[in-house]
Amino acid sequence: MIYISPDNVAERFMRYVQIDTQSDPTSASHPSSEKQKDLSKLLQRELLAMGIMDATTDEYGYVYATIPSNSDKKDIPPICFCAHVDTAPDCSGTNVKPILHRYYDGKDIVMPDDPTQILSPTRSPYLKEHINHGIITASGLTLLGADDKSGVAAIMEAAFFFIQNPAVKHGDIKILFTPDEEVGQGTAMLDMQKLGAKFGYTLDGGEAGCLEDETFSADGATIIIDGVIVHPGYAKNKLVNALKIAGAVLDALPKNEWSPETTDKKQGFVHPVSVNGIAEKATIDFIVRDFDTAALQLHHDRLKKIAEDIVAKYPGATMQYIAKEQYRNMKEVLDKNPQVAAYAKEAIERTGLKVITESIRGGTDGSRLSFMGLPCPNIFTGMQNIHSKLEWIGTKDMGKAAETIVHLSMIWEEKS
Repeated sequence: MIYISPDNVAERFMRYVQIDTQSDPTSASHPSSEKQKDLSKLLQRELLAMGIMDATTDEYGYVYATIPSNSDKKDIPPICFCAHVDTAPDCSGTNVKPILHRYYDGKDIVMPDDPTQILSPTRSPYLKEHINHGIITASGLTLLGADDKSGVAAIMEAAFFFIQNPAVKHGDIKILFTPDEEVGQGTAMLDMQKLGAKFGYTLDGGEAGCLEDETFSADGATIIIDGVIVHPGYAKNKLVNALKIAGAVLDALPKNEWSPETTDKKQGFVHPVSVNGIAEKATIDFIVRDFDTAALQLHHDRLKKIAEDIVAKYPGATMQYIAKEQYRNMKEVLDKNPQVAAYAKEAIERTGLKVITESIRGGTDGSRLSFMGLPCPNIFTGMQNIHSKLEWIGTKDMGKAAETIVHLSMIWEEKS
């Protein structure tokens, strides 16, 4: 029987979340914020201290390490376990104060640094699964950082388990920690040859037992509107205000469908994320999402037609429509390598959990890794209410995530 103490994973996790690693969506550097390297360098030191002697951190903040095979079998593919060190820009990650509620009693939790922030099982019913178990929250002023330092902690604790239990057979285990996942750059500077893995798993999921082998396919879209600018004192019948046209385009979007706030499950959407400009020129940026990659073009066509029809009502105004690929549905790759998800399902079941197969209404590093040649589904860590001041995680879930890593490595060795 494999057992990893939830308290041990929690201790690691609480140390890691106190290191500010917030990524910066406005930065063009790699990593987008230098402070991400603070955690990367700590992880490298801890891996070296365990006896994993090839652990390195590169100039971009990636951590690479290998736990060498201890099996007599020669044909075991190297397996990677990956998590990201950065936290989301959506909510402050500075001066995170993690609080361990060692035996959660099922009641509301009032955050000590901001009593208006109340974590309640009414709004977060998964809390009820953790009564009499440990949960970790922040203090009310920041996010917690469970996304994805819970994945980091689970991988690190599993690595320590392997070093302490050499009788547990496995092939080469590759450890990868990435920066900038939250700003869509998690694999931008990744050295796949240095990584040297054939299959992989991200530890970046929610409820215990969740296995995600499908993501959105994702594009960006930019509409650039050029108006006609003249001096406003002499503008009658001449001025065409690009800002007003941009507002009209946004107002023309459907109100009851085709948006994040009106869709769920397998429904795609188009979502405006920013508007910038002056009277002369305005830019609207959108994200375009669907599980069916072919449907993205239909969304682009519809959005472009809405914008063209609006702009046509303003003589002299012109527009450009720019579409840009972001990531693709990992299922397209994983369906060609069914054993990757099948082994993950078996590993989760060996921990005693029921497998919950879900589709991610978003993306992970695994989306990009899959199309870079590393088929890579996503495994739970337990994170909840991510990117918010009410973020929390159960310690038992992190322990089960670490156990899943161990079982997965054993299964790949057994079945090779």
